Formats: sequence, C-alpha cells, structure tokens
Amino acid sequence: MSPWRSWRMWTVRTRLALLYGALFLLGGAVLLGGTLALVGEALARQPVDRAVVAAHRAETQRDDQPGPNLTDGTGATAPPPDQNGSDYRLAESLQRDFWRVALSTLFSRGALVLGGMAMVGAWVGWLAAGRTLRPLRRITSTARQIADDNLHQRIALGGPRDELRELADSFDDMLGRLDTAFDGQRLFVANASHELKTPLTISRTMLEVALDQPAVPAAWQRLCHDLLAVNLRQERLLNGLLTLARFDNAVVESDPVDLGAVTRAVVAEAETEAGAAGVTLRGEVGAARTRGDRAMLERLVQNLVQNAIRHNAPGGWVRVDAGSTPGAAWVRVENTGPVVRADQVVGLFEPFRRLDARVGSGSGAGLGLSIVRSVTHAHHGEVSAEPGPDGGLVVRVVLPGPG
Repeated sequence: MSPWRSWRMWTVRTRLALLYGALFLLGGAVLLGGTLALVGEALARQPVDRAVVAAHRAETQRDDQPGPNLTDGTGATAPPPDQNGSDYRLAESLQRDFWRVALSTLFSRGALVLGGMAMVGAWVGWLAAGRTLRPLRRITSTARQIADDNLHQRIALGGPRDELRELADSFDDMLGRLDTAFDGQRLFVANASHELKTPLTISRTMLEVALDQPAVPAAWQRLCHDLLAVNLRQERLLNGLLTLARFDNAVVESDPVDLGAVTRAVVAEAETEAGAAGVTLRGEVGAARTRGDRAMLERLVQNLVQNAIRHNAPGGWVRVDAGSTPGAAWVRVENTGPVVRADQVVGLFEPFRRLDARVGSGSGAGLGLSIVRSVTHAHHGEVSAEPGPDGGLVVRVVLPGPG
C-alpha cells in the first residue's frame, strides 16, 4: 500500500495532529539551524588576541623559569618574543576545538529538545484538532440520527457564525427542503391512492352486481369475468405502484422487530394459496431480531413468499428459512420453477420486469422483487438472488441486527 493511500485512510484528527507536529518540527528545525548559524558566525568574529597570548606566555615563563628578565624603555618587564608563533597557533587550535565542541553540543541538545517539543506539539495538535472537529462530530451524529428516525429534527448548531456554523445551517436548510418534499410525496401517494382506487372499486362492484343478475346471458357472464380479471390485475398493479412509491426512500421507524415471527405469520397465511397452487410450503424459522418498520418487513416477506408460490410449477415446493447471525438477521426463500439464467437475476429486481417478458399478461405486476429491494435498502440491508440448482430462484435478505 502506498504511503499516500495509507495517509488517506487515517482519520482527519490523526492527520491534523501529525500535520501540526510536522509543522512544529519544521519550524523548530529552521530555528535551530538559524541559531547554529548565528552562533557560529558570532564565534568566528572573535579572533585570538595576540596580546592576551603574549601576556599568558610571559606569566607562564615567569612561574616556570625564574631569572633576569628584559625590560623595555619604561622599566617594565617585557616577555621574551615568541620566535615561531607556536603559542598563537596553539591558541587558535584550542579556539577552533572550542567552537566545534560548542556547536556540536548545541546541535545535539537542541535536536533532543526539538524532538521532545515535536511530540508535545503533536499531542497539543491532537487536542486542538479534537476541539476543532467537535462540531463536525455533532453534525455527523445528528445527521445519522435524522436518517434513522425522522426528517423533522435539526442540528441547530450554536456558537459563532463561522464555517462550521454555516455548514450546519446549510444542512438544516437542506433537511427542511427534503422534509417538505417527502411530505408532498406522501400527500400525493395518499391522494392518488384514493382517486385511483375509487373508480376501480366502483367498476368491480358494478361487474359483480351484473353477475348476480339471474337473466344474464352466458356470453355476458364470460365478458364480466374477463373484465373482473382485468380489473383485479389493475388493482394489483396500482397497489404495487403505490407501495413502491411509499417504500422507496422512506424514513423507517426504528422499532424492535422479530423477523422470524413475521415470517411465521406470513407462511401461515400463505398456506391456502400454496395449497390451491399445488405447491408444498416448508421451511425452518428461528428468532431473527432486527429493527425497523414491522408493516414494511411483513410486506417484504409476503412478496418473497407470494412470488415463490406464483412463479412455480404444480407439484413444486417453496422453502422459507429465517434466522440470525452475530449482528444480522436474515430470511431466505427458495422455490422450484422455470430455469433462470444468471444474467437474468439482476433484471428481476427492476420494476415491471418478469422472467418471460418485461410486461406480460401474468397475474403479477412485475413489482414484487422491486418492493423487496426498496424495503431492504430502506432498512440498510442487502438483498441477493441466484438461480436454483434445478430451476427457480433463491433470494436472501440480510438486515442489521438490533444492536
């Protein structure tokens, strides 16, 4: 893994702390280098004083070799001359050695202090980054809570009107527009449900009343039955569309739900339909606890079971299993039926998509698996499907656990 990729995988707080420490280290290194340069230049401007060297030589000779000394014209004692300048060269050598030791000591001690201060700077940067990012954590927590519960909640970040306050206010404005849009969508679905279902209900009632008349010709009876079948298909299509519109991008209630209990209830209700279709319904259902909307999850399992029964063959079977794994709850529905190619599986989750044609004349509306996918995604789960070994389909839905 490249260093740049590793750097991008770290948290923002860690990167800020390391950046603060690196900047502190760089600034300290520049300061230490400048100090060494200035000290070296200052020492270089202090040459050896020849008078001091001569005086030191005279004092040393007077102490080590007592005897008559030369005097100058004033009567003061004059030191014998240094014929070859060895004392001066020795003083210069000692001075250079002193410079080297002083600069080396300053560099080593300064590097140790700089390393310690860099660590302190990284720690202070970690604390400062945490304090700086605290409003962002609040925004993230509130946004996650809003996504899980409802769109009516707002961040309402206080404090000075800085960049983070502007971000929180912009997010609140976006939530307000989304809340309005979802309320409008729900109102439209409710009104459309009423306006579209009413004519279908009236026409179905009129056809049923006409069939109850004693003197209806056989041809008219066949026509009424055909119209009732068409009416039923339209009702199923309308119900599927309204359900898909209601579940798609819906805000899910986060209530404890036993997916196993929901599955058992759905299987018990489907026994009659399975018996009429000549399909054997079996399976093993255990406890599968999750969180979500019970009505939506019940519709999910109903669609899976009904889809497996209706797209089957006489004498076939449907197996429904449910259970849990650490951190997840799952339901699995497998059925016999027509052979499904692997490249057809993904398309079955598209609206109005069937195995034989995109829009056919079957009893279904082609929305069953689309609703399953919509409900699964609304509960932050995953749905997968694969062809059965001898035909049919194996669909598995995995939802997050209750934790």
